Amino acid sequence: MYFIDYFCQKIKVNKIGILTSGGDSPGMNACIRAVVRTAHYFGIETIGFIRGYDGLIDNQYVTLSRNSVSGIIHRGGTILKTARSERFRTEEGLKMAAKNIANHSLDGMVIIGGDGSFKGAIEWSKYTNVQIVGCPGTIDNDLLGTDFTIGYDTAINTVIEAVDKLRDTAESHDRIFVVEVMGRDAGLIALRSAIASGAEAILVPEIKNDVDVLIQKINSWRKDKSSKIIIVAEGDETGGAYKVADIIKQYKPDHDVRITVLGHIQRGGNPSCMERVNASLMGYHAVKSLMDNRHLVMIGIIDKKVSYTPFEKATKHIQNINEDLLQMLEILSS
Repeated sequence: MYFIDYFCQKIKVNKIGILTSGGDSPGMNACIRAVVRTAHYFGIETIGFIRGYDGLIDNQYVTLSRNSVSGIIHRGGTILKTARSERFRTEEGLKMAAKNIANHSLDGMVIIGGDGSFKGAIEWSKYTNVQIVGCPGTIDNDLLGTDFTIGYDTAINTVIEAVDKLRDTAESHDRIFVVEVMGRDAGLIALRSAIASGAEAILVPEIKNDVDVLIQKINSWRKDKSSKIIIVAEGDETGGAYKVADIIKQYKPDHDVRITVLGHIQRGGNPSCMERVNASLMGYHAVKSLMDNRHLVMIGIIDKKVSYTPFEKATKHIQNINEDLLQMLEILSS
């Protein structure tokens, strides 16, 4: 855990920019709203760049007032739109972005995105003197420096709602449902949603999966189990829900196996209460951090306290998954 808490000299901030970058996540709008209204409270002008770093390069922006962010706290997605910019990886793109920032006379930038967005900001800082802070926007919850990223809580609640509905039909037909959730590099969505939905098994990238172990687990299920839910993270080494289902059918041809890939519905929907509060808190402290002269740090929440993690350390973490939660899932699903 990286936590920085130090006294900062407050500086005069007159105008800031904000953008959302990378994959969209529920709660981004709540964060945008908090940035704009906090800035307005302190007399700071705010502009928003459209479609992430591409908008910064093309100078596509809108002026954001208090009224601009009315009625968006409950909306998923991002009113500023988002994108993954290949041009921002080039020197030409970085220089054009720096030029546009200078022309706007900005004192600071707030970047809402994941580790790729923060890595881009580190490179961009070599071409501009503008202060930059970030808020973690990704449904995968795979960034060091915060307990929860913007979008994660809503994403797992979306999975739980879907699995609850699938269980109804699974019980009606004594079926096995293999449900694929997002998680190319991390199984955090799969693990927590599996526990909360009462799933019987999970397959995640962090664990080397043995097909024989999965089949043994299926064989050990009680005969009176009327539904069986297996949650698979998309990045699992087995190859996703379709491959897992094929393996089960090969070993257990008498079982009725169905597949559901939840896909991008996990990115959408109204953000949860926790999401809105956390995103608002991060946006509020992003503006205060610029006023406190912080630079190249990600605003996070650790143990209910605001944290400031340097961008170079706010990277994706591929680590051992929580063994205690895994064991609990094993016991509770038996």
